[in-house]
Amino acid sequence: MQVGKVRKKDTVVVIAGKDSGKRGKVLRIVTKKSAALVEGVNFVKRHTKPNPQKNVKGGIVEREAPVHLSNLMVICPECGEAVRIGHRRLEDGRKVRICRACSGVVDR
Repeated sequence: MQVGKVRKKDTVVVIAGKDSGKRGKVLRIVTKKSAALVEGVNFVKRHTKPNPQKNVKGGIVEREAPVHLSNLMVICPECGEAVRIGHRRLEDGRKVRICRACSGVVDR
C-alpha cells in the first residue's frame, strides 16, 4: 500500500514534532489519515480495561501512534540520507522511485 512517496517497509526519519530525528521502519500506512505507523516512534499511553476473555491485562500500555506523512522523509538505501523522492520509468517499463540526491533507485 502506498500514499504519496512513503511505502510499507521503508526506513524513514521524522523531521518534525516531539520525535524529530528518530529513524524507524514503516509498519503500516493509514490512508484515511495520510499517516504511517513507524517502529519505535511516537509512543502514546493507552489506559486499557482488563478483559479476561481475550487474556488482556488492565493498566497503562505504551504503543506507537501514527505519524503524519508530511513529517516523514524516506532514507535512501544507497546514500543513507533523508531525501526527497522522485519517479522514473526504467528501460524495461517499470516505474520506480528514485533518490533526488544521488539518483539511485529506492525500490527493491
